[in-house]
Amino acid sequence: MFRISSARLDPDTLRRELLDARTGGYVSFEGRVRSRNKRRKVCSLEYEAYGELAEKVGARIIAEARARFAIFSAACVHRRGLLQIGDVAVWAGVTAEHRDAAFDACRYIIGEMKKRVPIWKKEHYATGTSEWISHGAGRGTKERGQEGKRKTSRGPQSARIRARHY
Repeated sequence: MFRISSARLDPDTLRRELLDARTGGYVSFEGRVRSRNKRRKVCSLEYEAYGELAEKVGARIIAEARARFAIFSAACVHRRGLLQIGDVAVWAGVTAEHRDAAFDACRYIIGEMKKRVPIWKKEHYATGTSEWISHGAGRGTKERGQEGKRKTSRGPQSARIRARHY
């Protein structure tokens, strides 16, 4: 299961949805909004996603993990919208009979999701500026914030056109 969510993520609820009596190993990853990136003070993040395509590509990644690793179940949920410092931006969880498969599958899911799923991140800085940061299939360039100067932007709008080839 892969989904995009506008609602706050509750890792405990997501974990409970995944576990069953067969589970010998459970691994999860929580990606949280941090206060600094590349020596800049971050105030908040904003995520945009090409929802239908993101869920299609994300489901494909989950299916690949199930085929590649000896796991029972896997799920990944990514936030959309404005997030504050400390908020969970992405959660992935995997169950398996043994821990090695669960660790490997969880790392695979997060890594592939960051490379392939059309999700875009905009960082808002303490200086009042903001930038679209490369993330997912929509690799973008930086966009200046309040001072009005703008470089070529490849945030969510321009990447939707490029994403059709998935």
